[in-house]
Amino acid sequence: MGSPSSMLFANFNQEYNCVSVGTQKGYFITNCDPFGRVYTLNDGPRSIVEMLFCTSLVALVGSSTTGNAAGNSGNSQRKLQIVNTKRKSLICELLFPTSILAVKLNRKTLVIVVETEIYVYDISNMRLLHIIETTPNPDAICALSPSSENSYLAYPSPVPSPTTPASGGAATTPTTNSTGTTQSGDVLIFNTRNMSVSNVVQAHKSPIASLSINSSGTMLATASNKGTVIRVWSIPGAEKLYQFRRGTREVHIWPQGGLCFNTASTLLACGSERGTVHIFKLGSSQSSSNGSYKRSSSPSADSMDSTSTPNNDSAGGYEAFMDAQSGSGKKSRFGGSQLRKTGLALGKSLGGYLPGGLTEMWEPQRDFAFLKLPPTTAGTVGQQRCVVGMSGTTPHVYLVSSDGYFYSYTIDLENGGECVLSKQWSLLDVGDDSSGLDV
Repeated sequence: MGSPSSMLFANFNQEYNCVSVGTQKGYFITNCDPFGRVYTLNDGPRSIVEMLFCTSLVALVGSSTTGNAAGNSGNSQRKLQIVNTKRKSLICELLFPTSILAVKLNRKTLVIVVETEIYVYDISNMRLLHIIETTPNPDAICALSPSSENSYLAYPSPVPSPTTPASGGAATTPTTNSTGTTQSGDVLIFNTRNMSVSNVVQAHKSPIASLSINSSGTMLATASNKGTVIRVWSIPGAEKLYQFRRGTREVHIWPQGGLCFNTASTLLACGSERGTVHIFKLGSSQSSSNGSYKRSSSPSADSMDSTSTPNNDSAGGYEAFMDAQSGSGKKSRFGGSQLRKTGLALGKSLGGYLPGGLTEMWEPQRDFAFLKLPPTTAGTVGQQRCVVGMSGTTPHVYLVSSDGYFYSYTIDLENGGECVLSKQWSLLDVGDDSSGLDV
């Protein structure tokens, strides 16, 4: 998370109650509620700082790309350090052939992502269990289940897969990126308990941009580089549970922290480069015999307005709000907002008679709630990167922006609509006690 400030990295822990931040000077950990810094150590630049829930175990990666071939620089991007912040001790160090791009943890598994490989370790003894070869993945797009029981890793498939009954979709068309690498919109679900691929999700026709797995390891959210549609799939069954319309215009969803479930798996948030966050409501689900979720068969789960929002335009969420602000929904009965309403109503009436593929085109579910980051001194919100999290105890959306601010927005769980900014702090202005407090 590069920025004009001294921040190099920021992310939430698995429960979204702490934020770990890497800076040019070192790293620190901040509690979300009540807000306040709980640990600081200035030991040199840190490009990755990942926590293991609220424990004292922290994974660190430096930011230096220089140094000798052995990677002896203490702040090398090739070196992973596992530390205990309570004992102020180094547990172990691991050196990799290329720069570390991402680190993922749960209570049994440690995952290290480099550009063309994923390393899977047993976190209890740091024994290497498996190496997964991937196509070039410079954005380190992957997700590890926070659950150690349903421990699954999701990452973009190196080649498009044939149509399979599990995914229930048509074969995707591969595309070629600027480096000449073939990419598809498929996602591999890898079981880190038995070190095997459990399923292939034919998620999108365009290359994958962001992935997220819920806290129980039973649902996977996916977004493509178009950013218009968000889909949710069962794990490990790869059945499509939900399809949401984020918007009609293409937008970049951040690969790290752009998608997140709340801990109860009732809400899904999606943040983009435009500084907007869309929040989708997940309907009632039931756990199947294989541990994956199946969507309820009630009519509301399959209809357009499965999350009724009386105070919102039926077109839904942020786009409806912007229409209202510009007056496009009031100037003419044939304005864009009215046409959208008409189209949605037609889709609802025809949905039951159309084939499955066409029904999805007519009936995407819209956002339940939304928010837009305020502009800051760092420039327009579109120039910022943000990491999204959701409180596990209160109806709040948390955001950390690349210019060093922490935002807390309140969600109206009954009516949805625009979220209210309740609190805002500067992460970098909080006290800088190098001794800090134990986590």
